[in-house]
Amino acid sequence: MTRAQRFSEATELPGDVVDALADVRPRLGRLASTVTYFPTVGSTNDVAATMPEGAVVIAEAQTAGRGRRGRSWFSPPGSGLYVSIVLAPSRSADRRRAASLTTIAAGVALAEGIETATGLRVHLKWPNDLYVARRKLAGILAEAASAGDRIDTVVLGYGINVAEAAYPPELRDRVTSLESELGTAPRRAGVLAETLAALAARYDDLLAGRFDAILNGWRSRAEANGAPVEWTAPDGPRSGLVVDIDDDGALIVDTGSGRERIVAGELTWT
Repeated sequence: MTRAQRFSEATELPGDVVDALADVRPRLGRLASTVTYFPTVGSTNDVAATMPEGAVVIAEAQTAGRGRRGRSWFSPPGSGLYVSIVLAPSRSADRRRAASLTTIAAGVALAEGIETATGLRVHLKWPNDLYVARRKLAGILAEAASAGDRIDTVVLGYGINVAEAAYPPELRDRVTSLESELGTAPRRAGVLAETLAALAARYDDLLAGRFDAILNGWRSRAEANGAPVEWTAPDGPRSGLVVDIDDDGALIVDTGSGRERIVAGELTWT
């Protein structure tokens, strides 16, 4: 019994999802070679970790959804999109750079897909969040599956808040949903289809080495330049102003005494 099957068995795709995916099928490229749907699952990323490139896992609800650094992702039924896709950036001629830009490419794609589906302009916050104003709309979690010292695939999970929900008290002032921003809840199946189609296009950019297109897409949606941030360096707390991202997707921050390159870790936007 798999971790997913402890919660529910995979079932047939809902009819609206079948129709929406059929509408974008010519734009899905390598993605959605298989699509698996669960009414309830622990984590879509856990299920997708056992699948081949292009596989998509969708859940109506997650009981153990997670974000970066072990945080939980609030995943109630009927209110969000909870999706994982299996990618293989290692197939790019520049494997190192493709791997480093996978999350950046995904953020651009999700913002583009949401805008196509709803008309809502979404902004990107490094490294993996989508915001409207100062409220979080969606998040991305990329987890590598490896064989020895070689990364074979990356499981890219994303969650989008579609309908309003009874958020926990600690989240109420920090998150938003498409319904809150638009005044009405869009079709989740339509948002799913357009985000997958946009991810397919940006995945093609990643594999073909069109890294400048990805970086330019991210910069055009980032409102971070000049924003104050804080983080913990090996020698203690640091702070500075965001300058840009570099060619590998790392955040460049001006500390006042020089510029620092942040690749990972806990970053606070102040």
